[in-house]
Amino acid sequence: MRLSVAERQEELLRAAVEQIEARGVAAVRIADVAAALGVSNALVLYHFSTKEKLVAAAFAHAAQDDLAHLRGLLGRRTTALRRLRAAVRWYAPTGQAKGWRLWIEGWAVALREPALREVTSELDRQWKAALAEVIAEGVTAGEFTCPDPRATALRLTALLDGLAVQLTSYPGAVSRARAQEWVEEALARELGLDRGKSRGRG
Repeated sequence: MRLSVAERQEELLRAAVEQIEARGVAAVRIADVAAALGVSNALVLYHFSTKEKLVAAAFAHAAQDDLAHLRGLLGRRTTALRRLRAAVRWYAPTGQAKGWRLWIEGWAVALREPALREVTSELDRQWKAALAEVIAEGVTAGEFTCPDPRATALRLTALLDGLAVQLTSYPGAVSRARAQEWVEEALARELGLDRGKSRGRG
């Protein structure tokens, strides 16, 4: 069956994300993406004229997937605390979110590539904004206290990003159980809750 342009590009981007995760941005080639799908290099270049454009588009694609999942978690019809806890647990390197190796790679390359820096910066901005919004909802509903939701969102994501680097880049530096414990303690502290409630007990 012949794929539409949008379907073909989606297929190429997913393959590019997988290859970047496996090989790293520096090592991945157009040929690797083409081989993964059994297509020609020319087909990849027809849709993305350079490796740099393919890489930036692949990261943007991954970012949209992550944001869509986040919005799904935060859009549930339940308390703000439950939604926030679900999002933090999913995002944490001890949770079910995939792709931490991809994003660590992306942060490094973004230092030199403006197009990729724009993608990672926008993802970071939207993550923080979404978390700050649900924190503010919880404050309004009287579920917990937080004098500055935006600052809390920044501190939480900074902790999660840092733990992801430790767990992904330095195996054994910290256990997954300890990392999860620190995340739960930070969430409770930021929201003025006892730890049991932050973990969903009570």
